[in-house]
Amino acid sequence: MDTKKYNIVWFCTDQQRFDTISGFGNGSIKTPNIDRLMEEGVSFSRAYTQAPICTPSRACFLTGRYPRSTRATFNGNDHFSKDETLVTKIFADQGWNCGLVGKLHLAGAKDHMENRAEDGYEVFKWSHHPQNDWEEGIDAYQTWLRSKGVKWEDAYKGCHWDNTNKHTEHLAEKNAGYLKAVYEEGFQPFVGIEAQYHQTTWCVEEAIGFIEDNQDHNWLISINPFDPHHPIDPPPEFQSRIDAEDMKLPLWREGELDNKPPFHKKDYMQGAMDGRCHSIIGMSDEQKQQNTRDYYAQIELIDQQFGRLMDYLDQKGLRENTIVIYMTDHGELDGDHGNYYKGPYFYESLVHVPLIMSCPGTILQNVKRSALVELVDLAPTLLELNGIEIPDYMQGKSFKTLLTDEEAKDAHKNSVYTEYYDCLCQVGYSGIFATMYYDGRFKIVNHHGHDYGELYDHAVDPNEFHNLWYDEKYRDLKHELIKKNFDQMVLNNADYVLGRRWGY
Repeated sequence: MDTKKYNIVWFCTDQQRFDTISGFGNGSIKTPNIDRLMEEGVSFSRAYTQAPICTPSRACFLTGRYPRSTRATFNGNDHFSKDETLVTKIFADQGWNCGLVGKLHLAGAKDHMENRAEDGYEVFKWSHHPQNDWEEGIDAYQTWLRSKGVKWEDAYKGCHWDNTNKHTEHLAEKNAGYLKAVYEEGFQPFVGIEAQYHQTTWCVEEAIGFIEDNQDHNWLISINPFDPHHPIDPPPEFQSRIDAEDMKLPLWREGELDNKPPFHKKDYMQGAMDGRCHSIIGMSDEQKQQNTRDYYAQIELIDQQFGRLMDYLDQKGLRENTIVIYMTDHGELDGDHGNYYKGPYFYESLVHVPLIMSCPGTILQNVKRSALVELVDLAPTLLELNGIEIPDYMQGKSFKTLLTDEEAKDAHKNSVYTEYYDCLCQVGYSGIFATMYYDGRFKIVNHHGHDYGELYDHAVDPNEFHNLWYDEKYRDLKHELIKKNFDQMVLNNADYVLGRRWGY
């Protein structure tokens, strides 16, 4: 096994759709630096998250285990299980200096820093989100702002998160006409802090500082900006660069929710109880386009700062000894199928995610893979690339050959699997348990404990407008896919964390 040890840049955004990168075919957004990474590495056009919500997804790809196995199945859990081993801890034990900047989100962080697991991070520059709602000194981003002579209360006008606060009032006052109306209806206004003081900028600045301090040994830096997660409030200079009229409208067809799970229509008609999902009802086409513009503007800032980091690695001559990963935890509805943000949905907008990996000289360059891969596969892949034995308890499957072997067949898995286990139960989405099986054409979603479900045929309906669950012509196929989904639930979550010794 290859014994070369690589540095690792693990850049993970929050809530970024697959189709928000120009290199993946979107002509309405400019992401030259992410595109350059695609040219210098391997990009995956069919990568899927194992949960459409933050904590279970992050628990999954950081352990190489499916969310249910980690027991981190929802946002807001008190702590992360001490029985679970993060891949960063494995690297730390093998001699890497590991650091984190931004969010971790393996446990709840309301009013306090999240309870850390044995994560292996020697440097921990934590900032779950830009809001200043922790005791002084806990949030490293707030400390950085103060070092710049910037008062957070002035920069964000008192609050970043709440829909009814001074920050959103200030934003509504700054914006004209329709934004004021949107604010009064409860929808988030859209202009934020200057780019030079943005949390994304801070993340990259701290990452560069970490690398500077670790020149003499192998290192791993996890970079986790909060954006493009809502509230959608890009820096004004990035917002002004994009013409809203160039934005596509959300995927939506009147009547499409009639035979979908009932909470889809409920969210569309009322908005989700927790306020994290907003409906397109009452929004003009202009408003929808401007929301997409602002979402894209946040990503263009991410791209700029990611490019700054890549330029630094080039200047230091580190690229050929550094594995760079660009990814996200899950997607964003952005108005598709009637709603914004995220929730117990398995639409492509939420579960299909960007994944790019690069290391010139080791990882192939300018290769686009169409193989089905899962984020759970990342941890074992990183271990194998570095010659470290993959633990038996990891449930993901390494795709190293797709990265390093030009002759390798462009195939990895026959299907991908995603699950939602009461993920947002504490904020209004109670009692929803669902699992998804997707084979590259047919997608089935079982809503456990209910008679309803979802079935889509991407060969004729790639936008997932037509739910075939109740169509008698698809009855036999539905039963076959239900069984396959059930098999995946059991086989994927076969748990060997305690090890196995023959005998009794």
